Amino acid sequence: MQRILDLDTADLATLRGRELTASVAASEGRAMVAELWVHTAMLAGAHETGGVSNLEIAAAFGADILILNVLEKGFDGERWTTPVLGEFASAAALADAVGRPIGVNIEPGDVPAGRKATLENAKRLVDSGVALLCVTANPATGATLADMARTSEQLRAGLGDDVAIWAGKMHMAGRVEPLDAAGIAAVAEAGADGVLVPLPGTVPGVTREIAAEAVRRIHAAGAIAMGTIGTSQEGSHRNLVPQLALNAKEIGVDAHHIGDAFVGGSMDPEFLYDYSVAVRGRRHTWHRMARNARKRP
Repeated sequence: MQRILDLDTADLATLRGRELTASVAASEGRAMVAELWVHTAMLAGAHETGGVSNLEIAAAFGADILILNVLEKGFDGERWTTPVLGEFASAAALADAVGRPIGVNIEPGDVPAGRKATLENAKRLVDSGVALLCVTANPATGATLADMARTSEQLRAGLGDDVAIWAGKMHMAGRVEPLDAAGIAAVAEAGADGVLVPLPGTVPGVTREIAAEAVRRIHAAGAIAMGTIGTSQEGSHRNLVPQLALNAKEIGVDAHHIGDAFVGGSMDPEFLYDYSVAVRGRRHTWHRMARNARKRP
């Protein structure tokens, strides 16, 4: 299994399912994930160039995987519509255009039908070429960790073993509950092959000890852990990066998620870059950035 660190854009674009999860695991805590709104672009309309999409910016600053949020505003069940880039017939075509695997947030909480974590929606996304299903919760939607576990179990039973299901909470999502090691790890035990773990310093009460024990249990269940920054700190000052990044390394996460709450449905690109340098060094960060310019065979 090749590490996601070593793949060019053409290989990244076709990476999906359990192969994607295995490729992240093989990179030993050095995979970068960017979450983005699909229907906005913070640099759209720049008159000199016509703008660039959030997806392209995240790829340019070092993201290996792109996860799209608030999907109902960009996917009508047949076409994928994005600012600047335009329409695509499938998620696979969009992935090919940006040279990254495309994941999608789906949710078990109180959300519009288009982004509900139903088996029907999940099958439609997988058939379109979505690389991974991220079962999570946006603010004020009311989902619990038990909802994440139950949904993961249902999707795994309905979709089979080869689909990547990464699930969990990045924040309280409007339902205050203990984010403890047992509750977080139960999501892996229910069938998710990736589990979201809020990084120490992002969610009140999630300490290094709790997060490290959660990751240990996730790994024991045969899943990977994605450390998340989903509490608007992705738009904080860049001097916060070392604390969060080294905490993530210490607790043992396999992938590093940077959320979308800066401006225009994206993270601060420089925050993403600094974080990438902190967890995998300039060599791997520059490789990922420079390979965007490599022409495909």
